[in-house]
Amino acid sequence: MLEATSLGCVRGDRRLFTNVNFALGPGSLLQVQGPNGSGKTSLLRMICGLLAPAEGEIRWQAANIHSLGEEYFTSLAYIGHRNGLKEELTPIENLRVASGLTGTQLSHDEATIVLGKVGLAGREHLPARILSEGQRRRTALARLLICKAPLWVLDEVLTSLDSSAVRFVTSLIREHTNKGGITVVATHHEFDLPADSYQRLDLA
Repeated sequence: MLEATSLGCVRGDRRLFTNVNFALGPGSLLQVQGPNGSGKTSLLRMICGLLAPAEGEIRWQAANIHSLGEEYFTSLAYIGHRNGLKEELTPIENLRVASGLTGTQLSHDEATIVLGKVGLAGREHLPARILSEGQRRRTALARLLICKAPLWVLDEVLTSLDSSAVRFVTSLIREHTNKGGITVVATHHEFDLPADSYQRLDLA
């Protein structure tokens, strides 16, 4: 269970939002919407423990996330605006490094198969710096295919993707949620999920 109670966010001298509340059980998706500057990324960073709220608290399994430390951080997968790639490494190398950081060993062949599933066959040996923005995004999203974390926090992950990639990533999110995972995603894209598992939060 992921819960937020009376969250507030202030950046500089500007208040972005106040009194944000939600409760997400297994198999839930929270879609965060709002115009640029409304605090979507700030909220997602709070959920990841990267930004402290001005007010309120976030709890995971009934405990404040800041009291859980590594136990919480290993329970979530975060993909933000930036893809988090090492420019000099290939998609295969980036994926294997990301896997290793979560304590999972991924072989060269396994990484190749995963990258093929996200449409990077034939590009997996190129340095990330020469890939297109869409290909770089696919490389980052490939981490979701090897991820066992129950909580996904995704910030505008469909940006720079073509229609086929959008459908693929949407299906990944739907599958994760249907298997009991929890997803928080900042996007204007609509998801085909049962009403009882689908919440929307508008920060406008």
